[in-house]
Amino acid sequence: MVPLSVLDLSPIIQGGDAATALRNTADLARHAEEWGYCRYWLAEHHNMPGIASAATSIVIGHVAGATKTIRVGAGGIMLPNHSPLIIAEQFGTLATLYPGRIDLGVGRAPGTDQRTMRALRRNLTGDHDAFPQDVLELIGYLGPLSPEQPVRAVPGAGSEVPVWILGSSLYGAQLAAALGLPYAFASHFAPEQLEPAIAVYRERFRSSPYLLKPYVMLGISVFAAETDAEAKRLFTSQQQAVINLRTGRPGLLPPPIDDIAAILDDRGRAILDSVLSCAVVGSAETVRHGLNAFIDRHSPDELIVTAQIFDHAARLRSFNILSKIWNES
Repeated sequence: MVPLSVLDLSPIIQGGDAATALRNTADLARHAEEWGYCRYWLAEHHNMPGIASAATSIVIGHVAGATKTIRVGAGGIMLPNHSPLIIAEQFGTLATLYPGRIDLGVGRAPGTDQRTMRALRRNLTGDHDAFPQDVLELIGYLGPLSPEQPVRAVPGAGSEVPVWILGSSLYGAQLAAALGLPYAFASHFAPEQLEPAIAVYRERFRSSPYLLKPYVMLGISVFAAETDAEAKRLFTSQQQAVINLRTGRPGLLPPPIDDIAAILDDRGRAILDSVLSCAVVGSAETVRHGLNAFIDRHSPDELIVTAQIFDHAARLRSFNILSKIWNES
C-alpha cells in the first residue's frame, strides 16, 4: 500500500479553545508516529475561528518536540503571505532543531478572506505573479551557501529542507512539474480538477536535483468507526463546517448531528457534493474498499488523510482504524 500521512487542521471545537486544540494535535501526532504514519502536516489558515494552526511554523515545532521520528511539516505555508527569507529562517531553524524530519509545502492561496489577506500582506501588488520566483528564492536560501551570496538564511542555508508545491488547480501542477518538485493536490476539499492536475504534473515533469521522477501526494478525508452509521455521524461535523465556511459563516467545529439531510437545502447539498466528493466514510471494511478504489483510480505515491472530528477520542479511533487497515494489507 502507498504511504499514509496526516493533515491536521488543529480543530477548535464548540465549547473548546485553542489550547485544547493544540494539546490534541500533539497527542494525535504521538499516536500517528506509533501507528506508522509517514508524516504529519499542518496548514496555514488565518481568521478562522475553528483552526488553531495560523502560526504554522510554531505549531510544527510543537509537534516535532512532542514526537521522535515522524516527519513534520507544512501543508502548507501560503508563501505570498511571507518573504521567502523569513520562511527559510523559520524552517531552517526547525531543521536545525529536528534534523531530517522537516518538510515544507508551499502554496500561493491566501489561506483566508480578502480583508484578512490585506491585514497579513499590507501590499498586495504582484503577489500571485511572483509566486514562482518566490519559490526559487526560498529554495536558494535553503540550498548550499554560495561565497558570493549577499543574503543568507541563518539557520537555513545548507539545510536542504524538502520543498513541495501544493495546489488545487492546474497552476500548481504546472509549476511543480517545471521545477521538478513533489506535488500535493488538495483533493480533500477541491477535487474538481484532481484528474487533469495530476495528469499535467506527470506528463510535464522534468527531473531535477530534488526529484528524479514525479511524486504525487493526494489529500483525502477519511472517517472511520466501528460501524458505517457511527462514521457517518462523525462526518457531519466536517460537513457542517464546510457549509458554514462556504456560505461565509466560518466558526468553531460543531458537534455531530444525527441527520445531516434534515438541515440541508439545495445549496448545501451542492456544496457537499462538490467539496467532499473524495471523502471515505464508514467501518473498516467500507474504508478499505473506498481507499482501494481511490488508489486504483488515481495511483498516488502517497495519501495524506484529514478528519475534522469533534470528539478527540473518536478522532484517535478513526486514525487507529485506518492504520490497522494499512498495516494488515
